[in-house]
Amino acid sequence: MSSMTLTKTRLFEGVWEGVLTMREGGKSQPAIAVTHLGQPIDGVDVIEDRERGHWVVRVPIPAKMLSDGVQTFLISDPDSGETLESFAVLAGEAMGDDIRAELQLLREELDMLKRAFRRHCVETM
Repeated sequence: MSSMTLTKTRLFEGVWEGVLTMREGGKSQPAIAVTHLGQPIDGVDVIEDRERGHWVVRVPIPAKMLSDGVQTFLISDPDSGETLESFAVLAGEAMGDDIRAELQLLREELDMLKRAFRRHCVETM
């Protein structure tokens, strides 16, 4: 089991951010590895937040790694090899088959039906 716990805080402007906490004795700069399809991601920052007693992890998502489908990124402890966190980015044609895209279409159709029903009620009064 890793001595680190990583919790996602947000994904903003193409940068995944999280909070890394260390178990007892973890005071030195932690090392983390981020990979996509087995390839390491460059530009990962691990910044100490002394006031709160944890580390802020920032992972830039390279545009060249985005394409149709689901792209999964793994954040791991390089010493133990344990996966601390992962995140996925969905894009392109694969989204058409995704249940969330279907749900959004259903919501839009329901809104259209509600408007038509209200208009019908006003016209028949």
